[in-house]
Amino acid sequence: MEMVKDNYILGVLVGLLMPFLGFLVFYEWKFGAFTLEEFLDLLNRQKSILSAMISISLLINGVVLTIFFQKQKDKTAKGLFFTTCIYAVIAIACKWYL
Repeated sequence: MEMVKDNYILGVLVGLLMPFLGFLVFYEWKFGAFTLEEFLDLLNRQKSILSAMISISLLINGVVLTIFFQKQKDKTAKGLFFTTCIYAVIAIACKWYL
């Protein structure tokens, strides 16, 4: 039996969850000394940090996307690509408007 199904919904779910992993990694890597409340306050004051976090999340989505394409899980990869595009638009909006 196949461990990972090949469907769009799974790709979208993975694409939505991986950025949260990216946020967590970025927070621990760059701002681990801050409390979460202090970090959120810093994010509110310096929008460029939010843009950097989204960029790290897109990188993680790109890695996972590559893995699904290599395993020939094309439908799952397409769902993941869709959410990655949504996050890319958000990243661009953060750069331009915040």
